This record gives sequence, C-alpha cells and structure tokens, in this order.
Amino acid sequence: ERSNLAGVRHILLVLSGKGGVGKSTISTELALSLRHSGKKVGILDVDLCGPSIPRMFQLQDNDVHQCDSGWVPVFVDQDKSISLMSIGFLLEKPDDAVVWRGPKKNALIKQFVADVAWGDLDFLIVDTPPGTSDEHISTVEALRPYKPLGAILVTTPQAVSVGDVRRELTFCKKTGLQVLGIVENMSGFVCPHCSECTNIFSKGGGEELAKHAGVPFLGCVPLDPQLSQSLEEGRDFIREFPKSSAFPALARIAQQILDGASQRSS
Repeated sequence: ERSNLAGVRHILLVLSGKGGVGKSTISTELALSLRHSGKKVGILDVDLCGPSIPRMFQLQDNDVHQCDSGWVPVFVDQDKSISLMSIGFLLEKPDDAVVWRGPKKNALIKQFVADVAWGDLDFLIVDTPPGTSDEHISTVEALRPYKPLGAILVTTPQAVSVGDVRRELTFCKKTGLQVLGIVENMSGFVCPHCSECTNIFSKGGGEELAKHAGVPFLGCVPLDPQLSQSLEEGRDFIREFPKSSAFPALARIAQQILDGASQRSS
C-alpha cells in the first residue's frame, strides 16, 4: 500500500526548546522562500494547543475535506504550490481550546503523518510546539520510517533562550535526528525609517551555540515591522518586501536548505 508520504522528497522539522521564538514565522517564510525557488511545499502544524499556521496564511476559515486516501490538505493558491494541515482547520470555532491528555495528542499526530494526502512535494516542513516532550517524540517516531532530512533549531539571541535550545540539541542527539543548523531569530530591530539595526535582545547567542555544538549556523533574521505585518495579513513577504533587511537572511537560509537537500539526493 502506497504511503501518503511516498511522494514527499524531504522532511524538515522546525524545533526549539521554548515558545515565542518564532518557529511558525520561520516555517512560513521558509515555505514561501522555497516556493519562490520553484519547489512544492507542505507545512504540517503539530502545535496542537497553539496552531498559528492557518492564521499566517489567512486561511483559518477553511475546512479539511476527505478523499479516498485520507484528509486533503488546505492549499494556499490555485497552483497548489503550498499545502497546509493543522488542527486549526478541524476546530469548530477558532477560539476552541484543545484540552487533551498526551495519548489523544499522540494519536492525532500519528493520524496527521499517516492520513494526509500530500501528493508530490519537494519539502514537508513540520512546525512543532515548544519543548521536548510527548508531541515531539510522537512526531519523530512517526516520521522516522520516512528518513527526515533533519531539524532546524530556532532561538533568539538572549542567554535564556539559547539555554533552552541547547536542550533541544540534546533531544535531537537522543532521537537520532540530524541538526541542519541553527537560526537566530529576532536578531536586532530594523528601524523602518532609517534601516539601522538595534540589538534589543543582545546578539550572537545562536552563532555561539552553533559553534559550541559543532552544527551549521544558518543566519540571523532581524525583527522587521514589514515581516510582522505580512504575517498578520497573510501576505507573501518574500514577493512584496525584497528590499527588507530580513529578506536576504531568509533567502540565504532557504538556499542552505536547498544545497543540503541536493547533496543528500546526489
């Protein structure tokens, strides 16, 4: 029997040891960057208690439909270049809270992995919740037979965040998940008037951690009001704001992922 992930070439997990560092932002912008490189991308949102991905594409009012091979993901455009699956599409009301114990969460994650009809994708990006517990173990175990490309770890520059992400590195080592690299998000604030970058949260924590752990450092993404606005309004930041200082950082991260994927394929 053909698996629903048989047509997916590369699976990426976006992880962090803590909340609020911008995993969903990085997942969204990475998907848009890969689409602009001509790739077909899926995003699987396994943050069951705080599903942000539908909102970031302004698709929170869409429903998931059934087909012969399972759930049909929600498509961002008519070309079906980006497809999404999230518990946000399954809730009756957008304000409904998911008050579930571990076994029910784990069962849904396994269902997301097995029963979504993704079709042919170049990349499936898995946006995970904070931490290193139930949902993460279930996700990694369910995806292991499909040989994920690896994990991108997201941190912010300050020491508290870097300390939590260090635990995520240990999680990856214990579960045998390759770390593709570390992204330092919210790395300075870019003034919308003069474009000067101010380091609100200090600087360099992500790069230092990558050096210490012996993993690649993928780059710094600054806080940019244009990026925040595009996410709030479901707009394509990569297309609309090519002059933003966050644009080259996101493009460089996507290029490194493409280079790593092509090396693995060859």
